[in-house]
Amino acid sequence: MALLELRNVETFYGPIAAVKGVSLDVADHAVVTVLGANGAGKTSLLKTISGALAPQAGMIRFAGAQIQGCDPWDVAAAGIAHVPEGREVFPHLSVLDNLRMGGFLRRGAGNAADFERIFAYFPALAARAREMAGNLSGGEQQMLAIGRALMAHPKLILLDEASLGLSPLLVKEIYGIIATLKREGGAAILLVEQNATMAFEVADFCYVLENGSIVLEGTAERLKGNEDVREFYLGIRDTGVRGVRRWKRRKRWR
Repeated sequence: MALLELRNVETFYGPIAAVKGVSLDVADHAVVTVLGANGAGKTSLLKTISGALAPQAGMIRFAGAQIQGCDPWDVAAAGIAHVPEGREVFPHLSVLDNLRMGGFLRRGAGNAADFERIFAYFPALAARAREMAGNLSGGEQQMLAIGRALMAHPKLILLDEASLGLSPLLVKEIYGIIATLKREGGAAILLVEQNATMAFEVADFCYVLENGSIVLEGTAERLKGNEDVREFYLGIRDTGVRGVRRWKRRKRWR
């Protein structure tokens, strides 16, 4: 049995369907990525899992218990930490206090060992531990948001657009941390991304989401060889006889 299971989940904003019959699995300690363009429904999918949105249909099971429709604090207490798009750190709290907020549901959180662990992953935060989070750079805020999630000692981290708005160097650093977490066999990670190149480097399994529906799934290695994924997500095109394609090919998910 997978750590997280979704079966035919549907979520609406009023009459508009944002998540349409999505089924997916995340195994214990695995990194699973959901690829999709802006508006594909990726953020809505994570909000549905974490309880910020209530699904209108379908089942969500985590660690053997159904959690669809649960309040966000109950989902967090069950072992799911959500790193939202845009970081959403507490700008008027210090780095240390932001980290303490991540562990507020866990007895004994905020001890020296917790901070040492986070600062070992993110040395840049150690140097600015007592500064207001709003003064950090975008990359440092992303590190802080991930560190805040780790303070809860979660079984699963929902990570929304970790690379959004960051320089290539910072993206590489963030994904290096994700790879480290994977090697250490800690929390499973469900990662939603537009940056397929980086996501494929760390993912065990991938789903492609379009217009709220899963249109393709498979191992990272298999999807990297898919013609549509190569063109529409990796920017690799097959060329014509003279080296230039003369038409725009439509997607043919298979």
